[in-house]
Amino acid sequence: MSKGYIEFFASNAKYRRLWAASVISLLGEWFNTIALFFLILEYSGSEFLLGILFSVRMLLFGLSQPINGLLADRLNRKSLMFWSNNAQIILALSFLMVDGPEDMWWLISVSGLMMLLHGIYVTAERAAVPNIVEEEDLITANAIGSASWSTALCIGAMLGGIVVSQWGTDAAFIIDSLTFLLSSIILIPLVIEQKVDESMKGPLFKTAFRNIKFGWNRIYSDKKLLRIVFAKTSWNLGGAGLAGVFLVLAGADITGYGAAFGFGLFFFARGIGTGIGPLIARSVFKDKTKWPSLIGILVSISGIFYLAVGLTLEIYLPLTVALIICSHAASGGNWVLSTVLTQSWVEDEVRGRVFSMDMLLLGASAALSTTTAGYLVEYQGLTLQTGFISYSLLMVACGLIFTFWRPDQEGQTS
Repeated sequence: MSKGYIEFFASNAKYRRLWAASVISLLGEWFNTIALFFLILEYSGSEFLLGILFSVRMLLFGLSQPINGLLADRLNRKSLMFWSNNAQIILALSFLMVDGPEDMWWLISVSGLMMLLHGIYVTAERAAVPNIVEEEDLITANAIGSASWSTALCIGAMLGGIVVSQWGTDAAFIIDSLTFLLSSIILIPLVIEQKVDESMKGPLFKTAFRNIKFGWNRIYSDKKLLRIVFAKTSWNLGGAGLAGVFLVLAGADITGYGAAFGFGLFFFARGIGTGIGPLIARSVFKDKTKWPSLIGILVSISGIFYLAVGLTLEIYLPLTVALIICSHAASGGNWVLSTVLTQSWVEDEVRGRVFSMDMLLLGASAALSTTTAGYLVEYQGLTLQTGFISYSLLMVACGLIFTFWRPDQEGQTS
């Protein structure tokens, strides 16, 4: 049986250090994100550029993943996280030079580069968790990690909105750089033991394609794993456009509070949802054999709540906030269950490459979703309410498709 949260957290010093480094850098990242939203809408007023921001971030996050996975299986995972943080200190401070609409492409490019580095961090971190946590405690560790990510989103987004409103975007970027510095300092004493397969040795570039292909073959040869790798993608095809474009625009439309506060409020609600979802999933869904089917159902449930957001938009703000919380609670359950299954099923030597494929699909689907959403709003006149309804129905459909797609049973006779 897995330990309780307090018992597990108190007994695993390595996990506490890994957790603290991650949460602190995430707090600053959400300060950064709210400031970027504000600058794009202030200087350009372009919904399409907002979609492009998310698309560039997710494309660079996703397309770099095969290399990130290779690095996570070949190099020291702590070192990858440490140097990723250090590089982002400089990049976060470079946003201080943005002061007009002519700097928007610079802003988007630097933000994308930071997301690429974040991808290196995330892949190494997820691959490292089973190195410092017993298998029976993976659900507990991932529930804590997901809840903490969500708490960082809640606090970072809300405080980011307040800081930007009161002291401007420069303060947010300075705070962001300091969180990366503190995160790096926390990581220094951490020791992570990992296994490196003999096939990974040799010149990096000469063996890269062969080793990346090995990771994909590991997924494709195991049909139950192949299915789970698409779990997060099934949510992102609709959910990324909803959370990354329509939710931002809805926050900017809240009257009487200001755009930055509106962004922070709705992302605060998103963070609460993704925080409580994994905790509920850990408590309620005890039978791991049912998790693969539950994952698709949770995607559809998330879509249903977003559909309710679209149907009740501008009627009553607390209701909108509550519905956003419920939708992201379901998505948080999807995330943690699929992550734990992948960590449990995949060997240490190839785990980084498998997670990299997971993140590649996630990034590509999110980029497609946000680009399309921004384009439809700016150039095709898609209204906010119609966007919420259309993308939520897409999410419901994706959840149903995932639920009934069973490649592990293809070819079997009843």
